[in-house]
Amino acid sequence: MIRISPSLLAADFGRLAAEIHAVEQAGADLLHLDIMDGHFVPNLTFGAPVVKAIAAVADVPLDAHFMVANPQDYIEPFARLGVRMFSVHQEAVIHLHRIVNRIKDAGMLAGVALNPATPVDTLCHVLPELDYVVLMSVNPGFAGQAFLPLVYDKIHAVRALRGDIDIQVDGGVCDTNAKVLADAGATILVAGSFVFRAADYAAAIASLK
Repeated sequence: MIRISPSLLAADFGRLAAEIHAVEQAGADLLHLDIMDGHFVPNLTFGAPVVKAIAAVADVPLDAHFMVANPQDYIEPFARLGVRMFSVHQEAVIHLHRIVNRIKDAGMLAGVALNPATPVDTLCHVLPELDYVVLMSVNPGFAGQAFLPLVYDKIHAVRALRGDIDIQVDGGVCDTNAKVLADAGATILVAGSFVFRAADYAAAIASLK
């Protein structure tokens, strides 16, 4: 069953509560939060105060993707805000196993994200501990980038290593690649621009599903 996680980075921040309600009513299964610090990626998005406001109005689980230099600093604070899924970048941390277990001890699902050029086999020894893997199909930092087809092989590679794990694909997801991604083994599709730039959110989400 494919789940759709619209990325709020592409929403209208001037009417964020309305945008959240609209995509929830349109069939969103999760809400994707792109947390960027301007160091790990060349962009700065939003932090705890905005996530607190989002959590107060959201009805579906919050799926937080931390593109930050020190993700360990955010684990317990964001768990207290109500974040359900917490992913860190393999490239941003040294003690990955320790951080994964801290995320789980805080009561959240633990995920690890890989940039497009990072090999899947870097996760071999931590994969049994993970709840999901995030495969970037764009270079992280900005919404609206072109999809990188190399992610298809990476989905197959993760699925070969562990058949029962959730695989999230983030970046450039649309109705023309959703089925191929699902057929390859993806289970969660992050879609920002495709959903929030559509005239009809429900039709956009339905086309992905």
